[in-house]
Parts: sequence; C-alpha cells; structure tokens
Amino acid sequence: MATVMAATLATAGAGAQQIDMSQGGAVVVTARGGFEWRENEQVVIASVDARAVRGDVTVLADRLIAHYRKKGTGPGGAAPAPTQASATQAAVAPGATGAPDSGGNEVYRLEADDHVRIFTATDFAQGDHAVYDIDQAVLLMTGHNLKLTTPQDVLTARDSMEYWSQRHIAVGRGDAVVVTNDGRRLKADVLVGYTTDPNDPQSGAQPAGAQPQATPAAAGKPAAPPADPLLASGKLKRVEAFGNVEVRTQTDIVYGDRGVYVPDTGMARIVGHVRITRGDNQLNGPAADVNMKTGIAHIISDPTQRVHGLLVPNNAQGDQGLGGTAAKPATPPPTAKAPAP
Repeated sequence: MATVMAATLATAGAGAQQIDMSQGGAVVVTARGGFEWRENEQVVIASVDARAVRGDVTVLADRLIAHYRKKGTGPGGAAPAPTQASATQAAVAPGATGAPDSGGNEVYRLEADDHVRIFTATDFAQGDHAVYDIDQAVLLMTGHNLKLTTPQDVLTARDSMEYWSQRHIAVGRGDAVVVTNDGRRLKADVLVGYTTDPNDPQSGAQPAGAQPQATPAAAGKPAAPPADPLLASGKLKRVEAFGNVEVRTQTDIVYGDRGVYVPDTGMARIVGHVRITRGDNQLNGPAADVNMKTGIAHIISDPTQRVHGLLVPNNAQGDQGLGGTAAKPATPPPTAKAPAP
C-alpha cells in the first residue's frame, strides 16, 4: 500500500488549469517505496512511482524531493512577499515515517527526478528533471525530450524549459520549436511564449457568454474560470524568438536573428540578416514580414541597406510570390533581449 504525505493550507479560489502549484488546497504525495526524512537537510524524499497532487496539477516521477523550512519564513529567514501564495504546511498521514514537524514547517520547493510528467486537464509537460519553486510559481525542466503541450501549441527544447504560471510565460532554450495546432512552426535558440490570463475576462481567452458582465456588487470578486476547459490554459498571444530564427510556411523558409510572432494576426516580423528561400531562389534583406496564414513573405527595404536576390531561371517551383514586392520602409520593432539563463 502506498505511503501518503499530505501538505495542507487554506484553499484558494478555483483557477485555470495551468501548471501552477503555488496555490490551491492540500498537496497529497504518494509513493510505493515510502518516504525518507533527512532532518539536517530539511528534505523529505518519496521514492518509486512517486506522485504529488495539488488541485488540478499532478506530478509523476520516479522520485520526489520536498524541501521545507520554518513556516512563515522566506529565503534567508525573511517573510515571503505578500503577493505570492504561501507555501504548504507539511503534515503526514498515519502510518508514514520520518516526517517533519507538521506544526511549524512549510514546503517551498519540489523536485522531481526521472520520467517526470506534470499535467492538468489541459496542459502536459515532460522531462528528466524538474524543479518547482512554490514561492515564485516557476517550473524549470531539464533533460531529454523536453516538451510542453497545451491545447493551442506544443513547445519543445533541447537544454531547458521554464514555465512562469503567474506571469503566463513559457521559455524554451536550445533548438526551441513551437508548433501551433494549425501547423504553424517557429524555431530559434530561445523562444519566449506569452499567454493570456484565462481568468481575465478582457484577455479573450474565454468563450463568448461564458463570463457574465460584472455587476457593481460583484465587480470586486475574482473572475470565474473559463467554461471551456480547452481555454483554461490561456491563449497564446505572442512569441519572441532569439538567435538562428527559422520560420516555415507552405513554400518558403525565412531565416533571421530575431523575430516576433502574433498568432491572432498570423504575422511574424523577422529582423537581422534575413534570408527568404524557396527551392534554389533566395532573397536577402534587413527584415521581413511573414504571413503565416497565407504563406507569403515580404522583404522590408531599408534606406541604408540594399535588398539582394538570387533567382534561378526555369526553377520547377517557380519564383512567383517569393518575397512579394518590397514593402515600404518600416522601422523594425525595438530590439528585445533574451531572458537571462
């Protein structure tokens, strides 16, 4: 029979089905191999088919490590910031052994090792190793086959993946690729995806009619969760790409140094050493706009730089539509810096 450790705190209001363990009701951890308590290190280890559940979020791994501290203190002994959800107060069910004092300790970080899978009703993440910082509501995953799947898109990466649930940001590092559910594909060294807040009625993440208009008496109450579970993870609203950017359409491949993609419009702006290729044909320029819906890419002219092209005669694929006509000069968007590792 599995040993059970339950960590409890006051239950927060119902929220979206994102991967967010910083708030909610009780945390329940089970493991076929039982628990090990290392008092000097202030950790509790659950081994063999370990599972942690809090609200809508489930974590599965070969081993789970819960780091705890004195209740009500943050890093370095300071009180946690008031805007962050309180960490869990540890308590152990009858029959469990080696447990911290349930009266004055709280879990502030959860680690998962080997065959890690983290999921809600809508989102799924996988990797070899994961660390969840409860104070910051940040998930960091490393290892092989890193993947974050939502109803709108799939993000993969080679080196690491971050998910900032309260800031609605996902970051993939190292050959990062995002593929939307309608087949649009963007690749770069680093990808940063921004999603809407599914609990914000102004975000557009909720279906029409799902969120009633607030009355004066209810204006200050938290928004109800979306009625459609497929919208509960938040809608992808913007992707920023840094380093070796590659955008693929039905006919063209566009390369550049940086890029920004807005799914609602289907438009991507690529800047820096831009190349548009179709078969053996190629256009080079300072920037390009790519319509991911139509597959048409346009080189954007710059008064200080010339546009270069290589068009191969009698190309079986033809050169019609390659790069379109040069658009009017436009100022590329302000240079954005990639988040620090």
